[in-house]
Amino acid sequence: MKMIINGSLVDSDEKIDVVNPVNNQVIDTVPSGTIEDVKTALETAYEAQKVFANYSSRKVSRIMYDIYEDLKQNSKELADLLTRETGKPIKDSNDEIKRSIETVLLAAEESKRIYGETVPLDAGIGGRTALGFTVKVPLGIVTAITPFNYPVNLAVHKIAPAIAAKNAVILKPSTQAPLAALKMVQIFNSHLPAGVVSAVTGKSSVIGDELVTNPRVNKISFTGSVETGVSISEKAGMKRINMELGGNDPLIVLEDADIDRAVEAAIKGSFLFSGQVCIAVKRIILEESIADEFAAKMVQRTKKLKVGDPLNPETDMGPMIDEQAAINVENLVNNAKSSGAKLLVGGEREGAFYLPTILDHVETSMDMVCNETFGPVAPLLRVKNLDEAINIANDTQYGLQAGIFTKSIENALKAAREIEAGSVIINRQSTFRTDNMPFGGFKMSGTGKEGIKYAVEDMTRSKLIIFG
Repeated sequence: MKMIINGSLVDSDEKIDVVNPVNNQVIDTVPSGTIEDVKTALETAYEAQKVFANYSSRKVSRIMYDIYEDLKQNSKELADLLTRETGKPIKDSNDEIKRSIETVLLAAEESKRIYGETVPLDAGIGGRTALGFTVKVPLGIVTAITPFNYPVNLAVHKIAPAIAAKNAVILKPSTQAPLAALKMVQIFNSHLPAGVVSAVTGKSSVIGDELVTNPRVNKISFTGSVETGVSISEKAGMKRINMELGGNDPLIVLEDADIDRAVEAAIKGSFLFSGQVCIAVKRIILEESIADEFAAKMVQRTKKLKVGDPLNPETDMGPMIDEQAAINVENLVNNAKSSGAKLLVGGEREGAFYLPTILDHVETSMDMVCNETFGPVAPLLRVKNLDEAINIANDTQYGLQAGIFTKSIENALKAAREIEAGSVIINRQSTFRTDNMPFGGFKMSGTGKEGIKYAVEDMTRSKLIIFG
């Protein structure tokens, strides 16, 4: 596939292979873009956005409805590309594409709800004869940088609100999974003025700084690692930034919980897309009185998961993004076992495939608890009460989402108040997300909120107009 710059497909002499993690075969290539490619995309975006900013909200909304319909017509191809480049089971790829399409619909509606306000100037000295009101205007150009795990949905969460607010946007997709995102941008591009949406592929070490530091850029929306997010923040200067970074999300299960329901939530939360999800359940914190029952039921249920060909509609879990990612998880599990954790199920690797794994009697000092484990591993920690569970939940640099299972409203509200996370989800797993909800974490999990309404708000600025 090719880059999209100023409405045209752009290639380069140097290519980057896109590899299917199932068999390690090259399925396509993308251009290895240069700094000059980024500069061209930004200069053409700058000119295009000045024209696009004068479109009526009605016209923008209609364009987005057309994009919505076009994406629906191409949903099967998008899902197939997504599965082949990431190893995500096809049923999960279908879900991602459906969510992405709905996100465009949400943005189409939100584009008509960008409001200013009347300012009561007569409340201040000298303002009695003046009339003041605010309007929301676009920021200008948004840089969107996305990871491999949800390459379409996360890109749409940046592109759609940017367009709804009449900005231009430059997408840099992950080089591990750029194909479905590029196809999606082609569809956006076919309905918009040339230059409003572009996509540049390439090595972050080559083009990353230009996407962040170029003075044409007004906002950076990034999803990825803490280390990269911090680096971008340091280089961004006065630009507006939105960071959705890592997570170490806890799931607390109290003794009064519906155990069967909690087990199902833990399975889904821990093993969705082989655990390669920022809001995956990464620590399961159990009250001691129900820990054995929970562990036994979770093991029994995990053994029924179908691991294999991600294009098979019955597959529950495919490979990780590459073999090195699986090796990293293998090392974490082996280290935990050598430190006293008990392997209940899984713990085996073949190439990029790593079986869904449960470890019991995990301690808070182990690496897989202290840091984010990006893989299909469910560490079980045992506690005496809710207070201890909350202390462990908060003992991390992250604060993205958290879940708790309990029948007690008092305990649920206590956890909701005291857990340091952007969202606390009661009687569901931490992977719960709808595309209209405010989404973003505390601490090192990021800054700002995604979710269409909130992203649109952050992609505009307020201008005051006064009649004297």
